[in-house]
Amino acid sequence: MSVDNPVKGRTAGTANTKRLLGVPAVTFMIIAASAPLTVLAGGVTTTFAVTGVMGVPLSFLILGGILALFAVGYAAMSRYVTNAGAFYAYIAQGISRPAGVGASLVALMAYNLMQVGIYGLFGFTVSSLLSARLGVGVPWWIPVLVCIAIVGWLGVNRVDLSAKVLGVLVALEFLVVIMYDVISLAVAPEGVSAVAFSPESLFVPGIGAVLSFGIAAFMGFESAAIYGEESRDPQRTVARATFAAVGIIAVFYAVSAWAMTVGAGPSAVIESAAANGPDMMFAFLGTNGGVLLSDIAQVLFVTSLFAALVSFHNAVARYFFSLGRERVLPPVLASVRQGSGAPFAGSLAQTVIAVVVTVAFAIAGTGSELGELYPVLTMFTWLTNSGAMGLVLLMTVVSVAVIGFFRRNRHGASLWVRVIAPVLGFVLLAVVFVLILANFDVLLGQTETTAVSFVLPALVLLPGVIGVVWGLRLRRSQPALYSRIGHGSED
Repeated sequence: MSVDNPVKGRTAGTANTKRLLGVPAVTFMIIAASAPLTVLAGGVTTTFAVTGVMGVPLSFLILGGILALFAVGYAAMSRYVTNAGAFYAYIAQGISRPAGVGASLVALMAYNLMQVGIYGLFGFTVSSLLSARLGVGVPWWIPVLVCIAIVGWLGVNRVDLSAKVLGVLVALEFLVVIMYDVISLAVAPEGVSAVAFSPESLFVPGIGAVLSFGIAAFMGFESAAIYGEESRDPQRTVARATFAAVGIIAVFYAVSAWAMTVGAGPSAVIESAAANGPDMMFAFLGTNGGVLLSDIAQVLFVTSLFAALVSFHNAVARYFFSLGRERVLPPVLASVRQGSGAPFAGSLAQTVIAVVVTVAFAIAGTGSELGELYPVLTMFTWLTNSGAMGLVLLMTVVSVAVIGFFRRNRHGASLWVRVIAPVLGFVLLAVVFVLILANFDVLLGQTETTAVSFVLPALVLLPGVIGVVWGLRLRRSQPALYSRIGHGSED
C-alpha cells in the first residue's frame, strides 16, 4: 500500500533499511534521553530536597546494577529480534502477541508522556532565562512551540543528523558537569567525605522515594533496540550501546551526586538543595567557577533538555512506524521519508500530540495560583513520572519475555543469560515498580492523595489492557495480520 505525502513516503510495510548508526551514535542517543545535566541540576537536587536522604550517589550504583541485570537478557534477545518496536516485539515474541500489542500501547503512552512532559520544564527554563538575562517576558508555551517545530524537523531527517547534534550537546554537558565535579572536590568545605556511599546513608526510611526518583534518570537507556533497524550491525550495536549507556550513566551520576555532597558539605547539602533547587548547581558555579561558567551551564541545561526531547521524539516515531507497518495501528504511520529513511508519519504524529498537549496545559494554566512554576509542577512532574512508571513496568514484563523467548530456542545462550539474570532483573524491577506506586504522591510533589494520583497511573495502565483486548480481537478477525505481530522486519 503506497502512501502519498509531500516527501514521497515509501511503501508502508517495508523495513526501514537506512543503516546509518554505529555504537557511539546509538550510545549518544541513549545518554541524551537521560539528559545528564538535567538529572544533576534538577533530579539530584530534588531527590535530596524531597527525601532528605544522603545516600543518593549509592542509589545510582544500585539502580545501575539492577538495570545491568535486565540488560543481560535484553541485549542477548536483541541479537535475534530486530524491530523498531523494541519492547513491543520482545514481548510479542517472548510471551504472546496480545501481550505485545498491550505493551506497544503502554510504550507509546510512556514515551509520549516522557517526551511531552519535558517540554514543560523546557518552556519554564527558557522563559526564566530570557527574563533574567534579557528582561524579556515570554509565556512558557511560546519557546515550547518553537522547540516542537525544531524537534519535528530533526525527526523527519536522517537519524544520523539527530545523532550528530545530540553527540555535540551531550559532550558539552559532560564537560560542564565534570568541571562542576572537579570544583566541588576542590572546594570541599567539610573535606572530601565518602559518607554518601555508605549503606547507612541510603538504607533508611525514604529509600523507596530515592529509588523511585533515581530510576527516572536512567529512562532512555533501553532505547538502543529501537534503533536496531537503522544500525550498521544490530546484532552487536544494540547490546554494546545498552551496556555502555548503563555503565556510563550509573557511574557518572553516582560520582557527580557525590561531588555535590562534597561541594556543599555533607551536613548542608540537603538544606541547600531544598532552599535552591536546580539553582543550587548554577549558584555554586557562579561563586566558585565564575559567572561565565555559570551562564554557560544554564544554557547547556536548556540544550540538555532539548537533547532529551529529540531522543524521546525519535523513540516515539519509531514505535508508530513499527505498529503502522504491522497494521496494528493505521498503516499510514509506517510511511518513511524517501531520502532519509526517517519515519515521517510517526514523527509528524508525535509532533501533533506535543502541540495539542502543550496548548491544553497552556489554557488550563491561565491564571493558575502556581504562577510561573505551573508547567514544572504539573506538565513536567505529572507526565515524566508517569512515563517513567510505564517504562519500568515494561522492563519488568520484558524480563519475563526474555525467559519465554529463550525457552523456545536457547540459541546457545547460557543459563545465566536466559534464566538467572532475567529472573533477578524481574524481581528487582518489580520491587522498584511497587516502590514507585507506593511513593507516587511524593513523586508528584503532593502531600496527600488526589484524583491525579489515580488518573495518571490509569493513563499508563489502561492502554495496556485495551491493547491486549485488541490483540485478542485481531487473532479472531484477522489471523494473517495477527501472525505478523512483533515480526514486522523479518522476511
